[in-house]
Amino acid sequence: MNRPISRRKLLRNAAITAAAYAIPLPIGACENEAVEREPVSTPVPPEQVSDPDRARLAAWTTALRTEAQAAGETPLGRSASRVGELASGTPYEPFTLEEYLRAGGSPLRTEPLTLSLTRFDCVTLVESCLAVARVAESDGAPSWERFGSEVERMRYRGGERREFTSRLHYFSEWIADGAKRGLLRDLGSELGGVEDARLLRFMTEHRKSYLALADSTVFREIGAMERRLDGHPRRVIPTERIAKVADSIETGDVLGFATGISGLDVTHSAFAYRDAQGILRVLHAPLSGGAVEVTRLTLPEYVTAIRRSTGILVARPLRG
Repeated sequence: MNRPISRRKLLRNAAITAAAYAIPLPIGACENEAVEREPVSTPVPPEQVSDPDRARLAAWTTALRTEAQAAGETPLGRSASRVGELASGTPYEPFTLEEYLRAGGSPLRTEPLTLSLTRFDCVTLVESCLAVARVAESDGAPSWERFGSEVERMRYRGGERREFTSRLHYFSEWIADGAKRGLLRDLGSELGGVEDARLLRFMTEHRKSYLALADSTVFREIGAMERRLDGHPRRVIPTERIAKVADSIETGDVLGFATGISGLDVTHSAFAYRDAQGILRVLHAPLSGGAVEVTRLTLPEYVTAIRRSTGILVARPLRG
């Protein structure tokens, strides 16, 4: 086991990396501790062996079912975090949802549904783990189509995938939209969160950072979306309060790391994770060059180490 590194070194090593979903500055304290679990031996259908993504879907759903993690009495978040454990070591890769734009695709047409279980950014890890957990609870053999359907209903406003602007680009809206449709429960109020009513304008104020916003129609629609969010403040658990409410945060709760950056709500997303000793940590896909991991830092320590952090958003996954 490597010796824990200092906060100063953590921050020095943190890259300033833009991620999808309007999360352009995930400046976190990231380490390289993988989850230490015995590998699960699961059969993979022969026709899926040649496809690593589909092979993982088959293996991970089988693991959940074998371990009774997919049973109705197991919280969905706990099942999703188990998927995150199985994904430990999977490389972080930013901008996967923008690949079609870099390849010349139009943001005015229906956005392709980008799916992967072999590379993640911070948000796609959360979506994918929850989707696999939901697939595992369904009857029959897992299908890539069902997995895609589960991701789609989390990623897009109202669960309807259309053009670029239909995607939930601000993570606080990702939480709010999911809560509205019974996919999540926002815990901000019950954990004593304080209102953050700052206006979200990061995308339109950083137009050149987003390929899609070069199109005037898309730019106007994103601006209209930002203005619609003006009357929906976020409930942020302040950094100094996290330790006080830690006992109420469960493994598999979804975390959004709130920021003081102008016009922006969140810089990173992850799952809360309790280790074998019950210590609350973070399961996430860290910055570029990293891989899916559980942090050595506790959740309060991790948040404190993030530059310009103001606290966390917390939401509990529901079966929907």
